Amino acid sequence: MDLTNDVIIHKNIDGTEFIQFRKLLEYTNIKHCYTLKRNGINIQTKNGDKTELISSFKKIANALNIDYKSIIKPYQTHTDKVEKVESSEEIFEEVDGLITNKNNIMLCTTSADCTSLIIYDDVKKVVCDVHSGWRGTVKKIAKKAIKKMIDEYGCNPKDIITCIGPSIRKCHFEVDEDVMNVFKDKFNYTGRINEIIEKGKVINGLQKFNIDTTLIIKISLEEAGIRKENIFDCGICTVCNKDLFHSYRADKENSGRNGAFIGMF
Repeated sequence: MDLTNDVIIHKNIDGTEFIQFRKLLEYTNIKHCYTLKRNGINIQTKNGDKTELISSFKKIANALNIDYKSIIKPYQTHTDKVEKVESSEEIFEEVDGLITNKNNIMLCTTSADCTSLIIYDDVKKVVCDVHSGWRGTVKKIAKKAIKKMIDEYGCNPKDIITCIGPSIRKCHFEVDEDVMNVFKDKFNYTGRINEIIEKGKVINGLQKFNIDTTLIIKISLEEAGIRKENIFDCGICTVCNKDLFHSYRADKENSGRNGAFIGMF
């Protein structure tokens, strides 16, 4: 199945599959991708064993023609914390977003249904990589990442390109009333709550609700000053395409992790 559309291109280099955003391919100093799970790509440490992680890093690095040791990945814990990277040898714990203006550093965040944001400012030459799960989305980590770029590097949000990777979409992000109320309380001010929240199925007598976290992220980005025309959404649901992407909703504890990568080289 070819996922290529108006926003992304689906590539296969020596058996390593990934998608790339057409907009970011316009910048020759940028290397980026969002991985598919076929050919053993799993950006995950299992029980302290990094064998599969390093193997996947090497496959991606080979496909992008970079050194796998340039890749830096934080230990994500669904925070709203975004940190500046000065060296690929740094270690970041309880961090879900990274930014840098340094060359030869490949930022990486991982997900399995959560939203990955790949961000670039071509004026200030700054890249950013964000993991936004539903908790991070509620905390507006996307908006905070843009603020971090402004504060640390003087970025103008009007110059920033933001790409939204594959993630669980409204069709499959089904929650109970307690989680629905968290979103309702947090985002009712937008005046778009009827777009964000939709009544779903009734299961075992309980009303379910479907949440559009992608829309929330877009709203948060626009609040941060990002131009609507500079937000590029791949439009792919990881659950609908669970044969191509790791999906926690589909595979539970057996799920691996997809990787979102961006760096300047």
